[in-house]
Amino acid sequence: MKKIFLLNFLISSLLYGGLFDKKFDFQYADSTMERKAPVSEQFILSYSNVLEKIRTSVVNISTKKSVKTGGYANPFFGDPFFEQFFKNFANPQFNLPTDRVQSSLGSGVIVSKNGYIVTNHHVVDGADEIKVSIPGVRTPYDAKIIGTDKKSDIAVIKIKGENFNAIKLYNSDRVKVGDIVFALGNPFGVGETITQGIISATRRSSVGIVEHENFIQTDASINPGNSGGALVNSAGYLVGINSAIISKTGGNVGIGFAIPSNMVINIAKSLINNGKFTRAYLGVGISDITKDLSQFYGKSSGALVTGVAKASPAQKLGLKRGDLIIKVNDKDIDSATDLRNTIISLTPETRVSITYLRDKKELQGVITLKEQKDIKTNTSNKSTSYKYKGLTLDPLTDVIRKSLGVSKKTVGVLISKVDPKSKAAKLGIKQGDIIVQIGYNEISSLKAFKKYAKNNKKQRVFIKRQNGVFAVVL
Repeated sequence: MKKIFLLNFLISSLLYGGLFDKKFDFQYADSTMERKAPVSEQFILSYSNVLEKIRTSVVNISTKKSVKTGGYANPFFGDPFFEQFFKNFANPQFNLPTDRVQSSLGSGVIVSKNGYIVTNHHVVDGADEIKVSIPGVRTPYDAKIIGTDKKSDIAVIKIKGENFNAIKLYNSDRVKVGDIVFALGNPFGVGETITQGIISATRRSSVGIVEHENFIQTDASINPGNSGGALVNSAGYLVGINSAIISKTGGNVGIGFAIPSNMVINIAKSLINNGKFTRAYLGVGISDITKDLSQFYGKSSGALVTGVAKASPAQKLGLKRGDLIIKVNDKDIDSATDLRNTIISLTPETRVSITYLRDKKELQGVITLKEQKDIKTNTSNKSTSYKYKGLTLDPLTDVIRKSLGVSKKTVGVLISKVDPKSKAAKLGIKQGDIIVQIGYNEISSLKAFKKYAKNNKKQRVFIKRQNGVFAVVL
């Protein structure tokens, strides 16, 4: 027993006595740091002076629209007592569709002194009547829809008048995680409400709320009725338009999303000037760069070009599959989503500078973006079994194209079999995929594939699956 005690004592002495200290490099805060209280009896910490200036910039929006509903055309419908007498009637007169007026509430933000207001598309969608109430003003204003953009959930409405309190805008590209923010709106119709939180994340996408997503995430409470309201920073400047929340109950759980102010204003300007927003397109298929792929570029961020559309701005610039786009104008591109959101926030005929990497060399060019309708699909290539790194490859015939549901003009080689123990299988390559390019060499046939494929060397392989193209290192 004494031996065990002595052994434990010795181990403790070695661990805490300094013998093993050199193996660790912990960083300690200064224990003498002085504490400063944010409040005291002499003053109150408050943002009231900042928020008071923008109270009348955020408005309540109430809408009414007629909707047709099936049901009983009976004045007693809805009363539990009388409903039991009518619910089983098969007579069509009791089931005629009826018109019902649906009311809803939302919020909006005044962005110009002459009455232009930004809100969400879903707040005013299909409205027959729109009323706008400004805090402190008793009589509501009639509003009309100037334009809406469903893909981004942005709408612009207008009220008559001058010298409204237009909110000041902040460059949302400069928003940082940890910034203090306030969400202003009219949740549940209780009246103007302000909640506080921080920026939890930026450039949130793939949330599944709208087609084009580039959200600012915040834990400031955003509840029903807050939609279309303002997300402002501690200086009172607009950084986003509140749009949606993630919640299992419908109440706030600290995950709210706002559309960045830069995206809002670009779209709003077009809606005001043209009544619609037409997105610009570069004409490239893109994907994120993986860890394996980054070795070919010496960079772990950017948007990898997986396809170039015929007669597109990208083709005119000379972009090729395998290029890595790293910058648009002076803005660094972090990912495929970042490039997509950057381009679609611009309008056609906008001239932009594109910086990209090819074989680790940085290249740059200036092009004019076009509309989507001007972009055509790239179909510039042609089509015995061949084994390659766990893959069995065959020619791509018209019969196979038809069975796969791809265009007759699609070129490449068919992956007819994948060894389940191969690296290719681990990378997610599947039977039915089509190899369209190796490195910068497009594949038009098995002969072309054999020419460029090297079994003893890692290479970028571009694979077409359904309507998309992705890249792996094989």
